[in-house]
Amino acid sequence: MPLAHGVGAQHDLPLSPFYAYAGAFAALFVSFLSLGLLWSASRFRGDRAGRPLPAAVQRLADAPATRTALRLLGAAAGLALVLHLLLGPDDPDRNPAPGAVYVLLWVGLVPASLLLGPVWRLLNPLRTLLALLPARRRPPRPLPPRLGIRPAAAGLLLFTWLELVSPDNTAAPVLLTALAVHTAVQLLGAARHGPDWFARADPFEVYSSLLARLSPLGRRADGRLVLRSPFNGLDATPPAPGLVATVCVLLGSTAYDGFSDNPRWITTLQTSSLGRTPTATLGLLAAVALVAALYGLCAGALRLLNRELTTPLTSFAHSLVPIALGYLVAHYFSLFVTEGPRTVIMAVGTDNAPSPAPPLGPGGLATLQVAAIVTGHVLGVVAAHDRSARLFPPARAVAGQLPLFALMIAYTLGGIGLLIA
Repeated sequence: MPLAHGVGAQHDLPLSPFYAYAGAFAALFVSFLSLGLLWSASRFRGDRAGRPLPAAVQRLADAPATRTALRLLGAAAGLALVLHLLLGPDDPDRNPAPGAVYVLLWVGLVPASLLLGPVWRLLNPLRTLLALLPARRRPPRPLPPRLGIRPAAAGLLLFTWLELVSPDNTAAPVLLTALAVHTAVQLLGAARHGPDWFARADPFEVYSSLLARLSPLGRRADGRLVLRSPFNGLDATPPAPGLVATVCVLLGSTAYDGFSDNPRWITTLQTSSLGRTPTATLGLLAAVALVAALYGLCAGALRLLNRELTTPLTSFAHSLVPIALGYLVAHYFSLFVTEGPRTVIMAVGTDNAPSPAPPLGPGGLATLQVAAIVTGHVLGVVAAHDRSARLFPPARAVAGQLPLFALMIAYTLGGIGLLIA
């Protein structure tokens, strides 16, 4: 039986649509108005900002022993996953492997990256495996700058397809095949281009690094470990090719996850002449394409407002990251707090472990989900306004943000609609 996702049906979310929509619009409008009146110049300093942590903390974080321990921890977790898939029962209620992939890894990287920074870069067992392979005689080939993080965006799309569309996505043969393909692609790429391949092509590294932009723990441009405003980390997001695609995959896939529980969509899947999997695949691609098209229209409007803005797509893409985070929290909170502990209990040897009771009732869960979406969009408005104040002349900074504000409203209303419709 596939893992249930964190979005409840309508009867699980006893929240008035009027109050949800009105509260969301009011929060966005007040934020936009306040920023326009009180925030006339850019205040974020990106990777130049932050208060340095004590030298002892820096030494501990950078110590070879610390990094080796984290590498070994990641390798041990990867080995345990493979052993459970090979030797464990092919039943997700008795085998922790599906929960380890879809809950502890995919969802667990969200709080881990927010608290500790880009942790998967240190835990990634594929980096450890690459270090154990025979050294390549030829120097690695540099990656083309135009490639950016597009391979990671494609990998994230394939993973979300596996999670949301693939039949028998918790079956051991399916997970083993996916793991083998992922490992082969990543190791072949890293063998050709060096370890930098992972930072641009491993979907989980890019996913963790992107979320870590909102972590209060980060590094300045000089390498110092600092405490910083998450807005400064967000402002330092590199405008790499593929950034827009990556964020649109995150937004579109979580939107499809919410819509996939809709009774009308379930009926469509059951009655489609194409079959369930092709129809669901088209639905997932359509959700990602819709998110991307709306952002593309917004970028086009920004370009019309300021002809000197040569990179409208990437200039404001960082403002979508907190929106993606809000969607992830809203859609996966319930899954993480129930299936996460259950997966850990099974992993330590308890067979057929029961799921803990949800910590929030239906009303509390509904409030948290709407608050997560609205908060993510408010943070996006702040990040977009600061970038607008930097890129546009002072007289046009507020007007220049209007297309982004309209986009935020559209994304917010769509996100809340998926929760309560």
